[in-house]
Amino acid sequence: MGRQLIIICLISSILLVALMGCASEEEAKQLHIYAGLYEDHAIKAIEAFEKETGIKVKYTRLSAGEILQRLQDEKDHPRASIWFGGPVDTFIQAKQEGLLTPYISPNRQYIDAIFKDDEGYWTGIYAGPIAIVSNRLWLQQNGLTVPKSWEELLQSKYRWMIAMPNPNTSGTGYTILATIIQLYGEDEGFEYLQQLHQQIGWYTTSGSTSGRLVGTGDMGVAILFAQDAVKFFKEGYNQIVISFPMEGTGYEIGAVAIIKDGPEIEAAQKFVDWVLTKQAQELGKQVGNYHLLTNREAISPMEAFPLSELNIVDYDHEWAGINRQRILEHWKRQVEIK
Repeated sequence: MGRQLIIICLISSILLVALMGCASEEEAKQLHIYAGLYEDHAIKAIEAFEKETGIKVKYTRLSAGEILQRLQDEKDHPRASIWFGGPVDTFIQAKQEGLLTPYISPNRQYIDAIFKDDEGYWTGIYAGPIAIVSNRLWLQQNGLTVPKSWEELLQSKYRWMIAMPNPNTSGTGYTILATIIQLYGEDEGFEYLQQLHQQIGWYTTSGSTSGRLVGTGDMGVAILFAQDAVKFFKEGYNQIVISFPMEGTGYEIGAVAIIKDGPEIEAAQKFVDWVLTKQAQELGKQVGNYHLLTNREAISPMEAFPLSELNIVDYDHEWAGINRQRILEHWKRQVEIK
């Protein structure tokens, strides 16, 4: 009887190990992603990754702020393993809250230090500046020239005709807040934001939607990333005109990161390795996405705006990420509810 029990235990152990191996193998063949970039870009990248690796991907498209909220809500039981795209300020807050896990990909060697976290919690995959985007016809009808400063947006003719992403949900919106605060300082920055709030006719959930509203003529002006406006112009919204505030503007670093305790760590690492390659980064322009690329060997689209040619404020992404929650709470109290 004792011998039979030992044999049964051995067989059970072997079966358990086999089942664990199957589960691990199955895990390596699938990947769940939260995507914060354009859906067409996400699909293009995912399809190429699936073809190259055989790993099947399921994704959910959300704004960066919404992804961060998901990670906070799912902290004890993460449902996804990769955060793909969106301004790095939100990634930095996620790192501070213990929601990401570090990974030093061998392909990080092709990414300059300014575009990656020293500890490997996130790595930049694209970049782009904040711009003022206007509808040329609307400007002409209202006797206005193309706005080229933050101060111009406070003129009475712009009242209720400016669209801006909501910083509570949109990483773009928060980048705008952080840009103004780092340009003017907190006190003067919030004074400006209070005045700008009186001009806003539409706060959009996502960053790019504000640009489309300008393209359709529903809004006269919007504040968003320049590359998003280029995309809309190329799609046929040819009244769009792009300008940059002479006082200075901020910029995003769009990143990728592995979610802490995500269900597919091996597949997640493979995705990070892949998305940092020259070939992966150059896929975006095939579907009309005109970011600056972070891989030194990748060729950025000719439509991208080089940061070196613009008046870029001394934008501190680390500060913006660490202080994101505090800044948003201040904005809600002093601006949004008034």
